[in-house]
Amino acid sequence: MGLTETRETFSTMEGVFFYRKGKIMSQTSGIKGGLYTVSEWISKFSLTNLQWALFNLPVALLLLSVLNIGDRQELWYLLPPLVLLLPFIFFPATTALFAKARDWVRKDHKETADRSYISYYKENYQNSWKAGIVLTVLWVVLALDLYYFSTANSLFMNIFLILGILLFVYTINTFSVLVHFDMNVRSVVKKSFLITFVSPVLFITVAISSGFILAISLYIFPLIIPIFTASIIAFLAFSAFYRLYLKLST
Repeated sequence: MGLTETRETFSTMEGVFFYRKGKIMSQTSGIKGGLYTVSEWISKFSLTNLQWALFNLPVALLLLSVLNIGDRQELWYLLPPLVLLLPFIFFPATTALFAKARDWVRKDHKETADRSYISYYKENYQNSWKAGIVLTVLWVVLALDLYYFSTANSLFMNIFLILGILLFVYTINTFSVLVHFDMNVRSVVKKSFLITFVSPVLFITVAISSGFILAISLYIFPLIIPIFTASIIAFLAFSAFYRLYLKLST
C-alpha cells in the first residue's frame, strides 16, 4: 500500500469516525432535549395543580368531611358552607387554572408560574364567581333531585346520570369560555351552552378525556389528584376547545 493510499484510508476512517460521533452526539442531544421538555411540562402541570389544590383546600376539607360523614343529620350542617365556598373559591381557582392551560396551549410565556396563576386568579375573580353561582345552583338542583328521586326507579337514575354528564361537560366548557373571551357572565353562559351542545366532537372529547383522567385519579392513583389531575383535565379540555375555536375562525 502506497503512502497516498494510506492517507486516503486514514482520511476515510477519520470521516466515518467523526460522522458517527456527530450522529451519536445529535442523538444524545435529542434525548436530553426530550427529557428536558418532559421535565418542563411535568413541572408546569404539578406547580400549577399544587397552587390550585392549595387555593381549594377549604373546599377539599369540607368535601372529605361530607364523604366520611356517619350521621346524615350532620350532612345538613356541612353542605351549606360547602355550597357557599364553591362559587367564591373553587370556581375562581379553577378559572385561573384554565387560564394557565390557555397559555400552555397557545404557548404564551409572559410571567413566571407563581405570579401568573395568582394574577389570573385576581383578574378573573369577578366573572368567575358570578358564573360559579349559576353553575353551583344547577349542580345543587341536580344533586337534590338525585337525592330524592334516584331511589324511585332505575329510569330516574339513568336520567340523572345523563344530566350529570351534560352538566359536567358544560361546566368544563364554561371555564374555557371564561378565560378565552372577554364578555359578561350572561354571554358566557349562552356561549358555553352553544359550544357544549352544538359540537358533538368537542362534547365527546371533553367527556371521555376528563372522565378517563378522573377515573384513573379516583380509583387507581388517588395521590396524583393534588399534583396532576386538574391541570391535565384543563389542558386537554382547553386544547379541544381551542381547536374548535380555530376551526370556526377560519
